[in-house]
Amino acid sequence: MTKVNRNSVKMNRRSLLSGVAISIAACVTDRVFAAGVRQAVPHSLGDSPPAMSVPGDACDSHHHIYDGRFPVSPHWTQGFPANAAVADYRLLQRRLGTSRSVVVQPSTYGVDNRCLIDALRQLGGQARGVAVVDTNVTDSALAELGDAGVRAIRVNFISPQTWGKTTADMLTNLGRRVDKAGWHVQVLMTGEQIAEHEAAIRSLPNRVVIDHLGRIPQPEGVNHAGYAAVRRLLDTGRVWVKLTEPYEDSKVGPPDYADSGAVARAYARAAPERMLWGTDWPHPTQRSAKPDDAMLLDLLSSWAPNPADQRRILVTNPAELFGF
Repeated sequence: MTKVNRNSVKMNRRSLLSGVAISIAACVTDRVFAAGVRQAVPHSLGDSPPAMSVPGDACDSHHHIYDGRFPVSPHWTQGFPANAAVADYRLLQRRLGTSRSVVVQPSTYGVDNRCLIDALRQLGGQARGVAVVDTNVTDSALAELGDAGVRAIRVNFISPQTWGKTTADMLTNLGRRVDKAGWHVQVLMTGEQIAEHEAAIRSLPNRVVIDHLGRIPQPEGVNHAGYAAVRRLLDTGRVWVKLTEPYEDSKVGPPDYADSGAVARAYARAAPERMLWGTDWPHPTQRSAKPDDAMLLDLLSSWAPNPADQRRILVTNPAELFGF
């Protein structure tokens, strides 16, 4: 008669139970949601959390930090929002239930990225940065930014810049410089400028992120030449769009920003795998009435109704692009 090794049976039973527990945990983790809480936040209307279920590791892929400890660039004459430092932004994360974020260097500080670097240090490994540099930037300066968590540069054709007018040649030269580090290029242009510079954007070796829905003017919306240019660029497979700032070009306004929302919905339908969402907190272009950030997040449910696409836009896409 074969003697049963009771210890072996116990070990196998433990292994089986452990494996089942791990499998259950994996399933649960896949369904984990980060609940926001009621929280008043500077520069944000209301205090209610989002109504939608926010997936764990959700990322706010576009916000700014302003800190009075750092000097404003001499070229900038418009001031900056008070109470928009890292501690203030953490209140917004608490309200929304987001944990990852992308800090974008505002034009306020020009090419002095010290505030950005400091913000990334405070936010830690759950944050990445988008810097602003000019054509004189050194390789060592780029390396320092990379070490701090920067993964892209922003090339702005709209706001005042330290060098004056931004040109297509500057975009091309800077894109080539940072491509060596594997960084992407974030472009802020009006819809008209995107249509004008489509060839230059297409020629970049980098992945390219189009800021703020491409700033497509209303009421033309999806019938505008800028929208058509963005759609062609999306079809290259190397261009991404930030579903941010629907209020900036909307003519109908809150709560749905239905005109800009139609543009966002069309992008999300065309390429959900290359869409990003962000708050643009503290909404520096909105100097009087600030939007409701929880409502801006809830709009994603309308723009991308499929929960799998929402998770992709909030978690998977930013993780891929920024290396979380």
